[in-house]
Amino acid sequence: MSEFFMSIGGEAVAAKETFGVVNPASGEVFEQAPDCTSDQLDAAFESARQAYVTWRSDEGVRRKALLAVADVLMASAGEIAPIITAEQGKPLSDAGMEVFGAAMWCQYFASLEFAPEVIQDNASALVQVVRRPLGVVAAITPWNYPLLLAFWKIAPALLAGNTVVIKPSPFTPLSTLKVADLLQSVLPPGVLNAVSGGDLLGAQMTSHPVPRKISFTGSVETGKKVALAAVPDLKRVTLELAGNDPAIVLDDADPAVVAKAIFSGAFSNNGQICCAIKRVYVPESLHDDVVDGLAACASSIRVGDGTDPQSQLGPINNQPQLERVKELVADALSHGATAAAGGRAMERPGYFFEPTILTGLSDGTRIVDEEQFGPALPVVKYRSLEDAIERANATNFGLSGSVWGTDVERASAVASQLECGTAWVNTHLGLAPSQPFGGCKWSGIGVENGRWGLSEFTEVQSLYQSRTTDGTNPLMALLVE
Repeated sequence: MSEFFMSIGGEAVAAKETFGVVNPASGEVFEQAPDCTSDQLDAAFESARQAYVTWRSDEGVRRKALLAVADVLMASAGEIAPIITAEQGKPLSDAGMEVFGAAMWCQYFASLEFAPEVIQDNASALVQVVRRPLGVVAAITPWNYPLLLAFWKIAPALLAGNTVVIKPSPFTPLSTLKVADLLQSVLPPGVLNAVSGGDLLGAQMTSHPVPRKISFTGSVETGKKVALAAVPDLKRVTLELAGNDPAIVLDDADPAVVAKAIFSGAFSNNGQICCAIKRVYVPESLHDDVVDGLAACASSIRVGDGTDPQSQLGPINNQPQLERVKELVADALSHGATAAAGGRAMERPGYFFEPTILTGLSDGTRIVDEEQFGPALPVVKYRSLEDAIERANATNFGLSGSVWGTDVERASAVASQLECGTAWVNTHLGLAPSQPFGGCKWSGIGVENGRWGLSEFTEVQSLYQSRTTDGTNPLMALLVE
Protein backbone atom coordinates (compact mmCIF):
# COMPACT_ATOMS: atom_id res chain seq x y z
CA MET A 1 0.00 0.00 0.00
CA SER A 2 1.07 3.57 -0.61
CA GLU A 3 1.98 6.07 2.07
CA PHE A 4 -0.96 7.59 3.94
CA PHE A 5 -1.37 11.29 4.73
CA MET A 6 -3.70 13.49 6.69
CA SER A 7 -5.85 16.03 4.83
CA ILE A 8 -5.60 19.57 6.19
CA GLY A 9 -6.77 22.59 4.25
CA GLY A 10 -6.95 20.63 1.02
CA GLU A 11 -3.35 19.45 1.30
CA ALA A 12 -1.84 16.03 1.98
CA VAL A 13 0.07 16.39 5.24
CA ALA A 14 2.59 14.02 6.80
CA ALA A 15 3.54 13.92 10.49
CA LYS A 16 6.82 13.78 12.36
CA GLU A 17 5.77 10.59 14.10
CA THR A 18 3.70 7.60 12.96
CA PHE A 19 2.01 4.66 14.63
CA GLY A 20 1.56 1.11 13.43
CA VAL A 21 -1.69 -0.25 12.04
CA VAL A 22 -2.23 -3.97 12.61
CA ASN A 23 -3.83 -6.41 10.20
CA PRO A 24 -6.15 -8.41 12.49
CA ALA A 25 -5.92 -11.46 10.26
CA SER A 26 -2.21 -11.75 11.02
CA GLY A 27 -1.76 -9.78 14.25
CA GLU A 28 1.13 -7.95 12.61
CA VAL A 29 1.72 -4.29 11.75
CA PHE A 30 1.33 -3.82 8.01
CA GLU A 31 1.28 -0.03 7.61
CA GLN A 32 2.06 3.25 9.37
CA ALA A 33 -0.37 6.11 9.99
CA PRO A 34 0.56 9.73 10.76
CA ASP A 35 0.33 10.78 14.40
CA CYS A 36 -1.17 14.26 14.37
CA THR A 37 0.51 16.95 16.48
CA SER A 38 -1.29 19.67 18.43
CA ASP A 39 -0.15 22.27 15.90
CA GLN A 40 -1.49 20.20 13.03
CA LEU A 41 -4.82 19.79 14.81
CA ASP A 42 -4.97 23.57 15.27
CA ALA A 43 -4.29 23.98 11.56
CA ALA A 44 -7.06 21.53 10.66
CA PHE A 45 -9.62 23.34 12.80
CA GLU A 46 -8.51 26.74 11.53
CA SER A 47 -8.82 25.53 7.95
CA ALA A 48 -12.33 24.25 8.67
CA ARG A 49 -13.23 27.54 10.36
CA GLN A 50 -12.14 29.57 7.35
CA ALA A 51 -13.85 27.26 4.85
CA TYR A 52 -17.11 27.49 6.78
CA VAL A 53 -17.51 31.17 5.86
CA THR A 54 -18.19 30.38 2.20
CA TRP A 55 -19.29 26.73 2.40
CA ARG A 56 -22.40 27.64 4.40
CA SER A 57 -23.61 30.15 1.84
CA ASP A 58 -24.68 27.99 -1.13
CA GLU A 59 -26.91 24.97 -0.56
CA GLY A 60 -26.92 24.06 -4.23
CA VAL A 61 -23.13 23.81 -4.28
CA ARG A 62 -23.24 21.56 -1.22
CA ARG A 63 -25.76 19.18 -2.80
CA LYS A 64 -23.72 18.88 -6.01
CA ALA A 65 -20.59 18.30 -3.94
CA LEU A 66 -22.20 15.42 -2.04
CA LEU A 67 -23.17 13.77 -5.33
CA ALA A 68 -19.61 14.21 -6.52
CA VAL A 69 -18.37 12.62 -3.28
CA ALA A 70 -20.65 9.63 -3.93
CA ASP A 71 -19.25 9.30 -7.45
CA VAL A 72 -15.67 9.30 -6.16
CA LEU A 73 -16.49 6.65 -3.57
CA MET A 74 -18.11 4.34 -6.10
CA ALA A 75 -15.38 4.83 -8.67
CA SER A 76 -12.69 4.14 -6.05
CA ALA A 77 -14.34 1.18 -4.31
CA GLY A 78 -11.79 -1.23 -5.76
CA GLU A 79 -9.01 0.83 -4.18
CA ILE A 80 -10.70 1.55 -0.85
CA ALA A 81 -12.21 -1.85 0.01
CA PRO A 82 -8.87 -3.71 0.31
CA ILE A 83 -7.69 -1.06 2.78
CA ILE A 84 -10.78 -1.63 4.93
CA THR A 85 -10.22 -5.39 4.87
CA ALA A 86 -6.54 -5.03 5.73
CA GLU A 87 -7.12 -2.77 8.74
CA GLN A 88 -10.55 -3.96 9.95
CA GLY A 89 -10.56 -7.63 8.99
CA LYS A 90 -13.98 -8.02 7.34
CA PRO A 91 -14.32 -9.99 4.09
CA LEU A 92 -13.50 -8.03 0.97
CA SER A 93 -17.07 -8.28 -0.33
CA ASP A 94 -18.37 -6.73 2.92
CA ALA A 95 -15.76 -3.99 2.67
CA GLY A 96 -16.96 -3.19 -0.84
CA MET A 97 -20.53 -2.97 0.42
CA GLU A 98 -19.37 -0.57 3.11
CA VAL A 99 -17.91 1.76 0.49
CA PHE A 100 -21.12 1.67 -1.55
CA GLY A 101 -23.11 2.24 1.65
CA ALA A 102 -21.12 5.41 2.28
CA ALA A 103 -21.92 6.57 -1.25
CA MET A 104 -25.62 5.80 -0.68
CA TRP A 105 -25.65 8.00 2.43
CA CYS A 106 -24.16 10.87 0.42
CA GLN A 107 -26.75 10.46 -2.33
CA TYR A 108 -29.60 10.40 0.16
CA PHE A 109 -28.55 13.57 1.95
CA ALA A 110 -27.81 15.33 -1.33
CA SER A 111 -31.53 15.09 -2.10
CA LEU A 112 -32.97 15.58 1.41
CA GLU A 113 -35.00 18.77 1.67
CA PHE A 114 -35.05 20.91 4.79
CA ALA A 115 -37.19 23.88 3.80
CA PRO A 116 -38.17 26.57 6.31
CA GLU A 117 -41.33 25.89 8.30
CA VAL A 118 -43.88 28.70 8.13
CA ILE A 119 -45.64 29.15 11.47
CA GLN A 120 -47.32 32.51 10.77
CA ASP A 121 -48.29 34.18 7.53
CA ASN A 122 -50.76 37.02 7.87
CA ALA A 123 -51.06 40.76 7.50
CA SER A 124 -48.83 41.48 10.48
CA ALA A 125 -45.89 39.14 9.90
CA LEU A 126 -44.28 36.22 8.16
CA VAL A 127 -42.63 33.97 10.73
CA GLN A 128 -40.50 31.04 9.64
CA VAL A 129 -38.48 28.45 11.55
CA VAL A 130 -35.22 27.94 9.68
CA ARG A 131 -32.25 25.68 10.22
CA ARG A 132 -28.78 27.22 10.39
CA PRO A 133 -25.46 25.37 10.39
CA LEU A 134 -23.52 25.15 13.63
CA GLY A 135 -20.02 25.80 12.32
CA VAL A 136 -17.13 23.36 12.57
CA VAL A 137 -17.93 19.76 13.49
CA ALA A 138 -15.49 17.43 15.23
CA ALA A 139 -16.30 13.85 14.19
CA ILE A 140 -14.79 10.85 15.98
CA THR A 141 -15.49 7.43 14.48
CA PRO A 142 -15.09 3.76 15.54
CA TRP A 143 -13.28 0.74 14.10
CA ASN A 144 -16.17 -1.62 13.25
CA TYR A 145 -17.44 0.30 10.19
CA PRO A 146 -14.70 2.91 9.74
CA LEU A 147 -15.98 4.37 6.49
CA LEU A 148 -19.75 3.93 6.63
CA LEU A 149 -20.08 5.44 10.10
CA ALA A 150 -17.82 8.30 9.05
CA PHE A 151 -20.34 9.23 6.37
CA TRP A 152 -23.24 8.95 8.81
CA LYS A 153 -21.61 12.12 10.15
CA ILE A 154 -19.94 13.71 7.14
CA ALA A 155 -22.91 13.66 4.75
CA PRO A 156 -25.51 15.42 6.95
CA ALA A 157 -22.93 17.77 8.46
CA LEU A 158 -21.82 19.01 5.04
CA LEU A 159 -25.35 19.30 3.67
CA ALA A 160 -26.35 21.46 6.63
CA GLY A 161 -23.48 23.85 5.82
CA ASN A 162 -20.94 22.80 8.43
CA THR A 163 -17.32 21.91 7.83
CA VAL A 164 -15.70 18.83 9.36
CA VAL A 165 -12.54 17.64 11.06
CA ILE A 166 -12.69 13.87 11.39
CA LYS A 167 -10.57 11.50 13.45
CA PRO A 168 -10.94 7.76 12.80
CA SER A 169 -10.12 5.06 15.32
CA PRO A 170 -6.37 4.39 15.64
CA PHE A 171 -7.17 0.73 14.86
CA THR A 172 -8.63 1.66 11.44
CA PRO A 173 -7.34 5.07 10.31
CA LEU A 174 -6.21 4.27 6.79
CA SER A 175 -9.47 4.02 4.85
CA THR A 176 -10.66 7.36 6.21
CA LEU A 177 -7.34 9.03 5.41
CA LYS A 178 -7.40 7.58 1.91
CA VAL A 179 -10.96 8.68 1.22
CA ALA A 180 -10.39 12.17 2.59
CA ASP A 181 -7.39 12.50 0.29
CA LEU A 182 -9.43 11.37 -2.73
CA LEU A 183 -12.23 13.80 -1.91
CA GLN A 184 -10.02 16.87 -1.96
CA SER A 185 -10.55 16.82 -5.73
CA VAL A 186 -14.29 17.52 -5.34
CA LEU A 187 -14.49 19.53 -2.11
CA PRO A 188 -13.18 23.05 -1.44
CA PRO A 189 -10.06 23.22 0.75
CA GLY A 190 -10.85 22.93 4.45
CA VAL A 191 -14.39 21.58 4.08
CA LEU A 192 -13.29 18.06 5.07
CA ASN A 193 -10.13 17.58 7.09
CA ALA A 194 -8.91 14.20 8.34
CA VAL A 195 -6.39 13.68 11.14
CA SER A 196 -5.20 10.50 12.83
CA GLY A 197 -3.87 9.60 16.24
CA GLY A 198 -4.72 7.97 19.54
CA ASP A 199 -6.91 8.77 22.51
CA LEU A 200 -4.96 11.92 23.36
CA LEU A 201 -5.83 13.41 19.98
CA GLY A 202 -9.50 12.66 20.58
CA ALA A 203 -9.37 14.45 23.91
CA GLN A 204 -7.70 17.45 22.25
CA MET A 205 -10.46 17.57 19.64
CA THR A 206 -13.31 17.54 22.14
CA SER A 207 -11.77 20.31 24.25
CA HIS A 208 -10.63 22.44 21.30
CA PRO A 209 -12.23 25.92 21.19
CA VAL A 210 -13.12 25.93 17.47
CA PRO A 211 -15.67 23.14 16.95
CA ARG A 212 -19.27 23.86 17.89
CA LYS A 213 -20.42 20.26 17.57
CA ILE A 214 -18.97 16.88 18.51
CA SER A 215 -20.37 13.76 16.85
CA PHE A 216 -18.97 10.64 18.48
CA THR A 217 -19.53 6.92 18.01
CA GLY A 218 -17.87 4.57 20.46
CA SER A 219 -17.95 3.18 23.98
CA VAL A 220 -20.06 4.42 26.87
CA GLU A 221 -16.94 5.16 28.92
CA THR A 222 -15.43 7.38 26.24
CA GLY A 223 -18.80 8.91 25.40
CA LYS A 224 -19.17 10.16 28.96
CA LYS A 225 -15.73 11.77 28.70
CA VAL A 226 -16.74 13.44 25.43
CA ALA A 227 -19.90 14.83 27.01
CA LEU A 228 -17.91 16.14 29.96
CA ALA A 229 -15.34 17.79 27.69
CA ALA A 230 -18.12 19.54 25.76
CA VAL A 231 -19.63 21.18 28.85
CA PRO A 232 -17.21 24.11 29.45
CA ASP A 233 -17.74 25.45 25.93
CA LEU A 234 -21.38 24.26 25.66
CA LYS A 235 -20.63 22.34 22.47
CA ARG A 236 -23.50 20.39 21.00
CA VAL A 237 -23.04 16.62 21.10
CA THR A 238 -24.41 13.53 19.43
CA LEU A 239 -23.29 10.34 21.14
CA GLU A 240 -23.97 6.95 19.56
CA LEU A 241 -22.75 4.51 22.17
CA ALA A 242 -22.94 0.85 23.09
CA GLY A 243 -25.88 -1.54 23.00
CA ASN A 244 -26.89 -4.86 24.53
CA ASP A 245 -29.70 -5.62 22.13
CA PRO A 246 -32.20 -8.30 23.15
CA ALA A 247 -34.06 -10.55 20.75
CA ILE A 248 -37.28 -12.04 22.14
CA VAL A 249 -38.57 -15.18 20.44
CA LEU A 250 -42.30 -15.71 20.90
CA ASP A 251 -43.87 -19.13 21.39
CA ASP A 252 -45.46 -19.14 17.91
CA ALA A 253 -42.15 -18.65 16.09
CA ASP A 254 -40.72 -21.20 13.65
CA PRO A 255 -37.39 -22.22 15.25
CA ALA A 256 -35.70 -23.13 11.97
CA VAL A 257 -36.53 -19.79 10.35
CA VAL A 258 -35.83 -17.73 13.45
CA ALA A 259 -32.47 -19.37 14.18
CA LYS A 260 -31.01 -18.45 10.78
CA ALA A 261 -32.29 -14.89 10.93
CA ILE A 262 -31.14 -14.33 14.51
CA PHE A 263 -27.71 -15.73 13.70
CA SER A 264 -27.37 -13.19 10.90
CA GLY A 265 -28.53 -10.38 13.21
CA ALA A 266 -26.02 -11.41 15.86
CA PHE A 267 -22.95 -12.40 13.83
CA SER A 268 -22.87 -9.94 10.93
CA ASN A 269 -19.49 -8.22 10.90
CA ASN A 270 -18.42 -10.92 13.38
CA GLY A 271 -20.78 -9.49 16.00
CA GLN A 272 -18.97 -6.16 15.93
CA ILE A 273 -22.03 -3.97 15.44
CA CYS A 274 -23.40 -1.73 18.16
CA CYS A 275 -26.98 -2.74 17.35
CA ALA A 276 -26.35 -6.44 16.70
CA ILE A 277 -28.29 -9.00 18.72
CA LYS A 278 -26.33 -9.53 21.94
CA ARG A 279 -28.70 -11.84 23.90
CA VAL A 280 -31.66 -14.02 22.97
CA TYR A 281 -34.69 -14.82 25.14
CA VAL A 282 -36.44 -18.03 24.07
CA PRO A 283 -39.50 -19.77 25.58
CA GLU A 284 -38.71 -23.10 27.21
CA SER A 285 -40.78 -24.98 24.63
CA LEU A 286 -38.62 -23.73 21.73
CA HIS A 287 -35.27 -23.37 23.48
CA ASP A 288 -33.56 -26.57 22.35
CA ASP A 289 -34.68 -26.24 18.72
CA VAL A 290 -33.53 -22.62 18.51
CA VAL A 291 -30.18 -23.45 20.10
CA ASP A 292 -29.68 -26.37 17.70
CA GLY A 293 -30.42 -24.10 14.74
CA LEU A 294 -28.04 -21.39 15.96
CA ALA A 295 -25.31 -23.96 16.65
CA ALA A 296 -25.69 -25.40 13.16
CA CYS A 297 -25.23 -21.94 11.67
CA ALA A 298 -22.18 -21.27 13.84
CA SER A 299 -20.57 -24.59 12.97
CA SER A 300 -21.08 -24.23 9.23
CA ILE A 301 -20.00 -20.64 8.66
CA ARG A 302 -16.52 -20.15 7.26
CA VAL A 303 -14.17 -17.93 9.30
CA GLY A 304 -10.92 -16.73 7.77
CA ASP A 305 -8.79 -13.97 6.30
CA GLY A 306 -10.98 -11.34 4.67
CA THR A 307 -8.94 -11.57 1.48
CA ASP A 308 -10.02 -15.21 1.04
CA PRO A 309 -13.16 -15.21 -1.17
CA GLN A 310 -14.48 -18.19 0.82
CA SER A 311 -14.43 -16.34 4.14
CA GLN A 312 -17.84 -15.35 5.48
CA LEU A 313 -16.57 -13.91 8.77
CA GLY A 314 -13.19 -12.35 9.46
CA PRO A 315 -11.24 -11.88 12.68
CA ILE A 316 -12.07 -9.71 15.66
CA ASN A 317 -10.57 -6.32 14.89
CA ASN A 318 -8.03 -5.90 17.67
CA GLN A 319 -6.23 -7.65 20.50
CA PRO A 320 -8.05 -5.88 23.38
CA GLN A 321 -11.43 -6.82 21.91
CA LEU A 322 -10.33 -10.42 21.39
CA GLU A 323 -9.27 -10.60 25.02
CA ARG A 324 -12.63 -9.19 26.12
CA VAL A 325 -14.57 -11.82 24.18
CA LYS A 326 -12.33 -14.58 25.54
CA GLU A 327 -12.83 -13.28 29.07
CA LEU A 328 -16.63 -13.07 28.82
CA VAL A 329 -16.96 -16.54 27.29
CA ALA A 330 -14.63 -18.07 29.87
CA ASP A 331 -16.59 -16.38 32.66
CA ALA A 332 -19.86 -17.80 31.31
CA LEU A 333 -18.43 -21.31 31.02
CA SER A 334 -17.01 -21.11 34.55
CA HIS A 335 -20.51 -20.26 35.83
CA GLY A 336 -22.14 -23.31 34.30
CA ALA A 337 -22.87 -22.27 30.72
CA THR A 338 -22.47 -24.74 27.87
CA ALA A 339 -21.01 -23.95 24.47
CA ALA A 340 -23.42 -25.45 21.96
CA ALA A 341 -20.90 -24.29 19.34
CA GLY A 342 -17.46 -22.71 19.52
CA GLY A 343 -16.21 -21.41 22.83
CA ARG A 344 -12.57 -20.60 22.25
CA ALA A 345 -10.03 -18.66 20.23
CA MET A 346 -8.91 -20.29 17.00
CA GLU A 347 -5.39 -21.71 16.87
CA ARG A 348 -4.00 -19.60 14.07
CA PRO A 349 -2.29 -16.23 13.70
CA GLY A 350 -4.48 -13.18 14.11
CA TYR A 351 -7.46 -12.37 16.29
CA PHE A 352 -9.82 -15.18 15.38
CA PHE A 353 -12.51 -16.57 17.70
CA GLU A 354 -14.91 -19.39 16.97
CA PRO A 355 -18.54 -18.36 16.43
CA THR A 356 -19.97 -19.28 19.81
CA ILE A 357 -23.47 -20.15 21.02
CA LEU A 358 -23.86 -20.28 24.81
CA THR A 359 -26.74 -21.84 26.70
CA GLY A 360 -27.58 -22.76 30.29
CA LEU A 361 -27.08 -19.26 31.63
CA SER A 362 -29.26 -16.32 32.66
CA ASP A 363 -29.29 -12.67 33.60
CA GLY A 364 -26.58 -11.89 36.12
CA THR A 365 -23.92 -13.54 33.93
CA ARG A 366 -21.54 -10.97 32.50
CA ILE A 367 -22.01 -11.96 28.87
CA VAL A 368 -25.77 -11.45 29.24
CA ASP A 369 -25.51 -8.21 31.21
CA GLU A 370 -22.64 -6.59 29.28
CA GLU A 371 -21.92 -5.90 25.61
CA GLN A 372 -19.56 -8.54 24.20
CA PHE A 373 -19.18 -6.92 20.74
CA GLY A 374 -17.93 -10.12 19.19
CA PRO A 375 -18.86 -13.59 17.89
CA ALA A 376 -20.48 -15.01 21.03
CA LEU A 377 -24.23 -15.17 21.69
CA PRO A 378 -25.98 -16.21 24.93
CA VAL A 379 -29.41 -17.88 24.68
CA VAL A 380 -31.62 -17.53 27.77
CA LYS A 381 -34.81 -19.46 28.58
CA TYR A 382 -37.97 -17.75 29.79
CA ARG A 383 -41.29 -19.03 31.12
CA SER A 384 -43.56 -15.98 30.82
CA LEU A 385 -43.52 -13.30 28.15
CA GLU A 386 -43.94 -10.59 30.76
CA ASP A 387 -40.77 -11.83 32.45
CA ALA A 388 -38.87 -11.80 29.15
CA ILE A 389 -39.88 -8.21 28.44
CA GLU A 390 -38.90 -7.13 31.93
CA ARG A 391 -35.50 -8.82 31.66
CA ALA A 392 -34.91 -7.39 28.19
CA ASN A 393 -35.46 -3.89 29.58
CA ALA A 394 -33.55 -4.39 32.83
CA THR A 395 -30.33 -2.86 31.52
CA ASN A 396 -28.56 0.49 31.26
CA PHE A 397 -28.54 0.07 27.50
CA GLY A 398 -31.33 1.02 25.10
CA LEU A 399 -30.07 1.02 21.53
CA SER A 400 -32.30 -1.48 19.76
CA GLY A 401 -34.03 -4.85 20.02
CA SER A 402 -36.21 -7.26 18.09
CA VAL A 403 -39.20 -9.56 18.53
CA TRP A 404 -39.81 -12.73 16.50
CA GLY A 405 -43.12 -14.54 15.89
CA THR A 406 -45.64 -15.52 13.22
CA ASP A 407 -48.38 -13.26 14.62
CA VAL A 408 -47.00 -9.93 13.44
CA GLU A 409 -49.51 -7.82 15.35
CA ARG A 410 -48.70 -9.58 18.60
CA ALA A 411 -44.96 -9.32 17.94
CA SER A 412 -45.35 -5.61 17.19
CA ALA A 413 -47.22 -5.07 20.45
CA VAL A 414 -44.34 -6.69 22.32
CA ALA A 415 -41.76 -4.68 20.37
CA SER A 416 -43.50 -1.46 21.37
CA GLN A 417 -42.73 -2.32 25.00
CA LEU A 418 -38.96 -2.48 24.45
CA GLU A 419 -37.08 0.48 25.92
CA CYS A 420 -34.81 1.25 22.97
CA GLY A 421 -34.30 3.58 20.04
CA THR A 422 -35.19 1.02 17.35
CA ALA A 423 -37.51 -1.97 17.73
CA TRP A 424 -37.61 -4.48 14.88
CA VAL A 425 -40.19 -7.18 14.21
CA ASN A 426 -39.06 -10.40 12.50
CA THR A 427 -35.80 -8.82 11.42
CA HIS A 428 -32.75 -7.13 12.91
CA LEU A 429 -30.20 -4.63 11.60
CA GLY A 430 -32.77 -3.06 9.28
CA LEU A 431 -31.06 0.31 8.72
CA ALA A 432 -31.46 3.01 6.06
CA PRO A 433 -30.18 6.57 5.55
CA SER A 434 -33.76 7.86 5.89
CA GLN A 435 -34.37 6.10 9.22
CA PRO A 436 -33.42 7.79 12.51
CA PHE A 437 -30.97 5.80 14.60
CA GLY A 438 -30.13 6.45 18.22
CA GLY A 439 -30.51 5.09 21.71
CA CYS A 440 -31.84 5.85 25.13
CA LYS A 441 -30.30 5.37 28.59
CA TRP A 442 -26.53 4.79 28.24
CA SER A 443 -26.78 4.01 24.53
CA GLY A 444 -26.51 7.62 23.54
CA ILE A 445 -27.78 11.15 23.14
CA GLY A 446 -29.37 12.37 19.94
CA VAL A 447 -29.93 10.52 16.67
CA GLU A 448 -28.25 9.99 13.34
CA ASN A 449 -29.74 9.64 9.84
CA GLY A 450 -32.88 10.94 8.21
CA ARG A 451 -34.18 14.47 8.65
CA TRP A 452 -33.84 13.97 12.39
CA GLY A 453 -30.12 13.29 12.08
CA LEU A 454 -29.73 16.28 9.78
CA SER A 455 -31.37 18.47 12.43
CA GLU A 456 -28.64 17.42 14.89
CA PHE A 457 -26.16 19.40 12.78
CA THR A 458 -28.21 22.60 12.86
CA GLU A 459 -29.48 25.33 15.15
CA VAL A 460 -33.09 26.52 15.07
CA GLN A 461 -33.64 30.17 14.18
CA SER A 462 -36.97 32.02 14.21
CA LEU A 463 -37.00 34.44 11.28
CA TYR A 464 -39.61 37.13 11.91
CA GLN A 465 -40.47 39.48 9.05
CA SER A 466 -42.81 42.28 10.08
CA ARG A 467 -45.35 43.43 7.53
CA THR A 468 -46.16 46.66 9.34
CA THR A 469 -44.20 49.88 9.20
CA ASP A 470 -45.30 51.60 12.40
CA GLY A 471 -42.90 49.72 14.67
CA THR A 472 -45.74 48.25 16.73
CA ASN A 473 -44.68 45.61 19.20
CA PRO A 474 -46.59 42.55 17.90
CA LEU A 475 -46.93 41.01 21.35
CA MET A 476 -48.36 44.21 22.84
CA ALA A 477 -50.75 44.53 19.89
CA LEU A 478 -51.92 41.00 20.50
CA LEU A 479 -52.50 41.69 24.20
CA VAL A 480 -54.46 44.85 23.42
CA GLU A 481 -56.69 42.92 21.08
